[in-house]
Amino acid sequence: MKLWRLLTLPIGLAVCSCLTLQPAAAQNVPLTNSGISSLQSAPEGADGTMQAPEFDPALDLSDDGSGSTVSADSGQVVNRTLGGGPGPGVSAKSGKKAKSNPIVNLSFDGLNHRNQRLANNGNQFSVEPPDQGLCGGNGFVMEAVNDVLRIYDTLGNPQTGVVDLNTFYGYTPAIVRPGTFGPDITDPSCYFDQATQRWFLTVLTLDRAGTTSALAGPNHLDIAVSTTASPLDPFIIYHLPVQNDGSQGTPNHNCVGGPCFGDYPHIGADANGFYITTNEFNFFAPGFRASQIYVISKQALTAGTATSAIDFDTANFTLDGNPGFTVWPAISPGNSYSADAGGTEYLLSGVANFSITRSDTRLRIWAVSNTQSLNTTTPAPVLNTAVVNVGSYSIPPKAGQRAGDIPLGDCINDTTTTITSLGPSFVGCWKALFGAEPAHNEVESQHIDSNDARMQQVVFANGKLWSALDTGVTMTAGTPPVPQTKAGIAYFILKPTSTVSSVSGTVAVQGVIGLLNNDLTYPAVGVTASGRGLIAFSLLGAGDGGSDPGNFPSAAYVPLDAQVGAGAISVIASGAGPDDGFTSYKAEVGNGRNRWGDYGATFTLGNSVWVASEYIGQTCTFSAYIAAPFGGCLVNEAGTRTSLGNWYTRITKLTP
Repeated sequence: MKLWRLLTLPIGLAVCSCLTLQPAAAQNVPLTNSGISSLQSAPEGADGTMQAPEFDPALDLSDDGSGSTVSADSGQVVNRTLGGGPGPGVSAKSGKKAKSNPIVNLSFDGLNHRNQRLANNGNQFSVEPPDQGLCGGNGFVMEAVNDVLRIYDTLGNPQTGVVDLNTFYGYTPAIVRPGTFGPDITDPSCYFDQATQRWFLTVLTLDRAGTTSALAGPNHLDIAVSTTASPLDPFIIYHLPVQNDGSQGTPNHNCVGGPCFGDYPHIGADANGFYITTNEFNFFAPGFRASQIYVISKQALTAGTATSAIDFDTANFTLDGNPGFTVWPAISPGNSYSADAGGTEYLLSGVANFSITRSDTRLRIWAVSNTQSLNTTTPAPVLNTAVVNVGSYSIPPKAGQRAGDIPLGDCINDTTTTITSLGPSFVGCWKALFGAEPAHNEVESQHIDSNDARMQQVVFANGKLWSALDTGVTMTAGTPPVPQTKAGIAYFILKPTSTVSSVSGTVAVQGVIGLLNNDLTYPAVGVTASGRGLIAFSLLGAGDGGSDPGNFPSAAYVPLDAQVGAGAISVIASGAGPDDGFTSYKAEVGNGRNRWGDYGATFTLGNSVWVASEYIGQTCTFSAYIAAPFGGCLVNEAGTRTSLGNWYTRITKLTP
């Protein structure tokens, strides 16, 4: 385990600059109970086979800032991003190595790309990034990624096989080659509710035009709720339509081209409600519209009687003319919910993505109050928002990584090697990947995704809101000092207050974390009920070209305290090699947006915080990659990747 001293801004207080708006009119959206499902795993597919199509043809994988949707009738690529290039870095100074760190109680590899691709007899696409959901309770841990899940016990022992999400939600497989397509599932999140002793798993599902690859337009949040405290028992499956074009009982938000798109769903809960937020884009045209906040009675969901959700449209709550974006709802450890204003669910969002400078000094705090009314026949929650002034944060630059073996990149470039695993006359590795010959000019990626400035995981614990997001950090190194701007993390611990007609917040502690010659990406905050926390993230970096070789993508964390802020950076699991997935290379995805996560995850059990982060847990040489079975790297590693991807996830239990 490696330790570094973090780089941090001075900690200070910022008083709320309140911009409390009038509650928006809420609209009901029908919620359909579609029956019962259970976790079922099928045999995995065979190693060493490339099968067309490997990628979902309804998604654009180029460097547009997001895996974009494609119209069913026009084939138009839709950019569903917000914000442009990086903003100015926040200044920080380096420090020394840490003297102590939280105790790692347990750490093990979770799901990886090979698990995902070979699940359900191989009837899966190659997918990047994983987008981790993690939750736990009652002796179990659930991990969900794009597009599989698995249950473990609290010692890290698998309790199920790898379960594909299409099958779990009652759909046909993602792909039955050559041309039968199931619904497109993405963005899983999960939560174990201590109060009800139930498991919640949500995904966004995009309907196809029949069984073709084209997306039809309707899309829905699929909500699975366990029937007991065990995730091995059956789940109730609900469908909540989010196209918001007036069809299927949805409100009409007049998205350009027809349906809206409920992207990037995330979940939270208080004593009374279950909350899902989305970023609403036009489905068949460019353009972001507004975040949506869906409010559902937790009591009705667990009883199997829920029939509707309440939709708050943040287009009614503008700041500088802009609606909410990535409004992330809070989860709470144990039963430490807010009782303010008849029960309150707090949410947070950033605003730098709307800024011309791609930076800002404000957060938005949101509150859904009077949530106790969700347990009545006349639910009447209200939504309020305000501005909290904080230290500067910005859209970060892309991340680098340490140089190492990139067998997929080497294969694309290779024109002369005889690939004996594919036949004695098979010359040129690229032929195993493409029908038409690509350019052979791939290099190791040094522009791995580091997110924009959207909010990441939010926790309400010990009367405070704990959160973090990605930011640019400017540090200096060398003699004379030379500034370098890297991807880092800004964290915020707020003291919220809510009434039925207003919400406000002040800053208890804030700071910025960075590491010279390295990048920190996709933070996830976890906090115990007593207020001891940490931030988990991926650490990677290109080094300085000299004595510091940098880091392969690794799983790391810092401790977090409401009095002194963040502690030192510790590496849980060092990366074994560079990211070498298909989104790294121009021949596969055009401009080559190297996807890395969209979010990590944490949950709390008692005095321990469990975290999940993406990292690279394998490496292999080109010769191992081309040996039988092709692309599996089984010569020196026991089936650690597929030909097109090598991402891993790491699950860790810590005691802050």
